[in-house]
Amino acid sequence: MFDINNFDGIIYGADYNPEQWPREIWREDVRLMNEAGVNLVSLGIFSWAHLEPQPGTYIFDWLDEVMDLLHEHGIGVNLATATASPPPWLSLKYPDSKPVTADGVRLEVGGRQLYCPSHKAFRTHVRELTEQLARRYQDHPALKLWHVNNEYGCHVDQCFCSLCAEEFRSWLRDKYGTLDTLNFAWGTAFWSQRYGDWAEIQPPRRAPTYANPTQQLDWRRFSSDNLLTLYRLEADVLRNMTPHIPVTTNFLGFLPGLDYFKWAQEEDVVSLDAYPDPGGSRPHFEAGMSYDMMRSLRGGQRWILMEQATSAVNWRERNSLKRPGLMRLLNHQALAHGASGLMFFQWRASRAGAEKYHSGMVQHVGPERSRVWQEVKALGQELKTLAELTQARLPARVAIMFDWNNWWALEIDSKPAALKLMPLVQKWYAALKQLGQNVDFVHPEGDLSAYDVVALPNQYLLSHPAAQNVRRFVASGGTLVSGFFSGIVDEHEHVQLGGYPALLGDVLGLWVEEWVVLQPHEKNQIQLLNSGTTYDVFNWAEVIHLTGAEMLATFQQDFIAGQPAVTSHHFGAGKAYYLAGDFPEEAVIDLLAQVLLHADVPMCRLPERLNVTLSELGETCVLHLLNVHPTQPLQIRLPDGGLCFENGTYLPQVMTLAPYGIALVRYHRSVRMDELQVQDEVSAHAPSP
Repeated sequence: MFDINNFDGIIYGADYNPEQWPREIWREDVRLMNEAGVNLVSLGIFSWAHLEPQPGTYIFDWLDEVMDLLHEHGIGVNLATATASPPPWLSLKYPDSKPVTADGVRLEVGGRQLYCPSHKAFRTHVRELTEQLARRYQDHPALKLWHVNNEYGCHVDQCFCSLCAEEFRSWLRDKYGTLDTLNFAWGTAFWSQRYGDWAEIQPPRRAPTYANPTQQLDWRRFSSDNLLTLYRLEADVLRNMTPHIPVTTNFLGFLPGLDYFKWAQEEDVVSLDAYPDPGGSRPHFEAGMSYDMMRSLRGGQRWILMEQATSAVNWRERNSLKRPGLMRLLNHQALAHGASGLMFFQWRASRAGAEKYHSGMVQHVGPERSRVWQEVKALGQELKTLAELTQARLPARVAIMFDWNNWWALEIDSKPAALKLMPLVQKWYAALKQLGQNVDFVHPEGDLSAYDVVALPNQYLLSHPAAQNVRRFVASGGTLVSGFFSGIVDEHEHVQLGGYPALLGDVLGLWVEEWVVLQPHEKNQIQLLNSGTTYDVFNWAEVIHLTGAEMLATFQQDFIAGQPAVTSHHFGAGKAYYLAGDFPEEAVIDLLAQVLLHADVPMCRLPERLNVTLSELGETCVLHLLNVHPTQPLQIRLPDGGLCFENGTYLPQVMTLAPYGIALVRYHRSVRMDELQVQDEVSAHAPSP
């Protein structure tokens, strides 16, 4: 188990690329790192061509020098295996090691991640380089963490070459055993697709029309597993040679191509690269979702924010900077959501290359004239006072069910409508945060017993074991709230017959006859029966028949006027709710508030610009309050008895949180979220903390 205490506090640092700079800069770098409070750097991520300039010829003297220099100045190393970007000689020597797109185009030298994960010679060179690094640095005192490859699947998460086709067939043989089993699972009786020989099976390359949906789904599963095999190759080498050094690889939040629930079990600690758009309307929700997923992947274990931007990135069409204060705020948010390490890409902004306009801790203007440098230096000093937070845990009574298999299945073509999963999940997540909830993410077959409420924004694919898991949860007293178009297919992408969602029909007390897909110019409306409140509905509605459920809202227009739009149903000792349409966020907030109220989960209504997290730290509780708005303050009435986290003094019960303001409030008692009150309008005379 990864032990954050090995780092003597909160990890703080960046990707360090000394090979891009002359040697005389290196000593200035470590001096500035000490000034900024840096205690860990990621080293060697894109150094393969420098470490092995020709096949089998290794040059480590420069890396030895850097490792020694960093250790001399008290800075630890997260040492990369350098396999994320093969050198040009490898592609020249093995032209078939370059990945192929679904259209049959073989990608060329000039970027990064130029490799086919199935290529045997590529795997051999990867293993040899990893062994060389592990052997040379296994006892180096600066080595604190292994960084395998980098951002797997960021650019190439699928390779459609003949080598991957053969690996796919092998993966299918292991999964299904016989062609008869595969033919049934893939439904190959449709369109005369029955396979009589394993060699007939191909990846879902570009075809005349829709490819077989189950073939596409299995291909996504295989592609994730194939890259995972590559990761395991390196991780096994490192664990055999350096069992005392933890191993990680950096994730990308909600990356579509990789099943992170599966991947995370292969890491000693989860690490994340997070780049919320500061030009977006709600970067804190974008960031918070990824933060909460990282914490959830390994059952609440704290994690490392391995990469983020100090200010602007380089790869959006318009790259907004982080205004003064936003970088600090988003790092506090990461701490509040379970991070124990805060690192950046990169230490120095590059002078050349595709990312030369990506911000660094040290900007092009140099440290002395840089607003960014002053902010990162101040944050480094502040973090030394917050080391205690690495021991905090975040109890959540609410979880969102999430599954990469469901994501892949939902977005396969040939559906009633072109639905996208992430906007739905983001909407429900934002609603729960605005109701003051800590939110976990949970796999459909994971342990649900710790939660009072489990939310399914959409669970189009629901395996039989997952359905039984959900049934047990509700029957045992849990509260389920399900979104539309859920429980439609099983793990093979086969429709479950008898009325949707067949596997949960008795749990929900209803069946769905058909879907009303709304065109872009169309809308419907729902009315909540308890309040009379109405909301417009776009994109999707359903024709529902009740078999015991109670109506909580009705559709108001078209042939479904007066028919159920929201329902609730008692099942065993628990209760299940169903939302039969794509409702706006305000409606989701309203409905989830009712769910939380009836489940006796404390809540409060928060403005979207306030991020609140409640954590447990030993015998105390900590409220982490962040005002995400750049210009408007907030007035907050705190629960009684709040202490300033930094100095232990009592805080006034009413405080003003400045724009981009942050407050950490400690309590020597249990705190309920319904004790917190927030006003958008601020009194000019309200005291500040």
